Amino acid sequence: MGLISEVLMLPLAPARGGAWAIRQVLNEAERIYYDPATVRAELARLEEQLEAGEITEEEFDRQEDGLLDRLEIATRTSAGLGNGTAP
Repeated sequence: MGLISEVLMLPLAPARGGAWAIRQVLNEAERIYYDPATVRAELARLEEQLEAGEITEEEFDRQEDGLLDRLEIATRTSAGLGNGTAP
């Protein structure tokens, strides 16, 4: 951008900076949410809850389906990136 454009856009700098910060937080949250290690840990915790009788078989199945969907997305996404990490 030219100097004049930068000067004219200066009042919007806080909003642009705030939008950038929000995007960074969302990207990190999504990376953690789809991290295969995180999903596997949640699956293990879910199984422990079932064995301890804290949740029913139906609740276990419902939550397990969601976690397996997340794991599939993470695996598919990391295979596309070629670096072993989710987005």
